[in-house]
This record gives sequence, structure tokens and C-alpha cells, in this order.
Amino acid sequence: MTMQNILDPRILLEKHQEKRTKCLVYTRVMGYHRPVESFNIGKKGEHKQRQHFCEQSGHR
Repeated sequence: MTMQNILDPRILLEKHQEKRTKCLVYTRVMGYHRPVESFNIGKKGEHKQRQHFCEQSGHR
């Protein structure tokens, strides 16, 4: 197996399929956290359109 095959995500997923579990994604809504899977179809659409950002450190 080549190094490229070892790092290929598809091969890794196939190899370890039995170890995979469901992952819940939470987001903050109105000051508290809720799982995205509990959203209605409109709120799920809004969540997909959100722009994510990474806050940069204030240190220079």
C-alpha cells in the first residue's frame, strides 16, 4: 500500500467502517446550544448558509 493510499480518506473510511458512529452537531441559538438535527427544514437551510469564521488572537 502506498503512502497516498494510506492517507486517502475514502480508503480510511472503508477500512474502519465498523468503528464509525453518529456525530451530533450542535450550534448556539438564542444563547443556548441545540443539535442541528432537531431543526426544521427552514432552520437547517439557514444553518447551511451560515458563514463560519475563525477569531484571530489579539496578540502580535
